[in-house]
Amino acid sequence: MSPISEEITTPRSAIEVPPVESSSARRIFIGPNGLRAGWRLLIFAALFGGLFAGATLIRFGGLQGVRDAKRNLGQTIHTPFFMSKSEAIAFLLLCVVTLIMGKIESRKFSEYGLSLRQALRKDFWVGSLIGFLAISGTLFTMFLFHGFRVTGLALHGAAILSSVVEWGITFLIVGLCEEFMDRGYLQYTLASGIGFWPAAFVTSGLFAAGHIFNANETRVGIVAVVLFGLLLCFFLRRTGNLWCAVGFHMGYDWGQTSFYGVPNSGIVPYHNLFNSTFSGPQWLTGGIVGPEASVLTPIALLLVALIFNRYYRENRYQTIKSRSRPVAVS
Repeated sequence: MSPISEEITTPRSAIEVPPVESSSARRIFIGPNGLRAGWRLLIFAALFGGLFAGATLIRFGGLQGVRDAKRNLGQTIHTPFFMSKSEAIAFLLLCVVTLIMGKIESRKFSEYGLSLRQALRKDFWVGSLIGFLAISGTLFTMFLFHGFRVTGLALHGAAILSSVVEWGITFLIVGLCEEFMDRGYLQYTLASGIGFWPAAFVTSGLFAAGHIFNANETRVGIVAVVLFGLLLCFFLRRTGNLWCAVGFHMGYDWGQTSFYGVPNSGIVPYHNLFNSTFSGPQWLTGGIVGPEASVLTPIALLLVALIFNRYYRENRYQTIKSRSRPVAVS
């Protein structure tokens, strides 16, 4: 009796999986990382814009109140309370919208650069020191060219402590708001679509666009703001979080406004520690705009970048990795 050979057959569907072609509509909305970056940014902007508009109407009591506030803006004294209140509201709304987007995208809040575990730790204080030293070095160089001079103390006694604390808290909030606005969700999402440095140029351009309407802003000032943005993106790239950038932002602004008492993007200092004066051409001092519009500022920022690069050599910023999607076999 001869053995009977059995032929084992495998269902055709288990061997050959026909290619699944996405519809053109799906390709418009869906990419390798899920919903495409442009659509995510539109959702983010719509959510933030809607919440911010609603909060503004409530704060000023309707459209007429908003118009009156805008009309009187040029006469407003920028006190620590005035600045911190506005920036705190915007920052809280940013956090709410970012949390919503994180839920939609199944990502942690910390992935967008503002890790709570790293709050006010080493990177923050390093950034604060660098920021204060950067503005101090700029003004000292200006002093050597006879363009800047400290004329004396503006405060005495307990007022010194209150000024230091109030402006410190204010510029911490300003740093948190502006860094998270420009280099948080926006930078992260753009980088997933076009790469980190192209995204950095876009966010730095938007950062500069926010300064164009400042009183008496100059071309040098706008260039300096773009370089500020790129430097802060460089901090983000090397540290992996926004805390160094937040610290730099706080230290630089605090040094200008609270410590040395010089204009900050055209904002006149208030309740500052020292009285200071400028003398000489605008290209050197920045004039009524402040050091931001001085040609010394871009030079100082480039030096900061070179020194920072020496000590922070590793890129720690985490980018979005493509998600593999399993193919169902029927």
